[in-house]
Amino acid sequence: MAKITKDMGLLEIVQSYPETIEVFQKYGLGCIGCAAARFENLEAGARVHGIDPDKMVEDLNAVVG
Repeated sequence: MAKITKDMGLLEIVQSYPETIEVFQKYGLGCIGCAAARFENLEAGARVHGIDPDKMVEDLNAVVG
């Protein structure tokens, strides 16, 4: 079962699963420390950057096992 969902906050994901930072960097999202990361959920953040949120969730969950 997925641990990370696209409705979770970006900051929440990184704080709960620090190992996901590598995945965010792979997608070019080095903005985890930016102000938007505090308020945006994964889906919104991915879409703003032109990233498929479903694929990103899949990659994030693969890292957290």
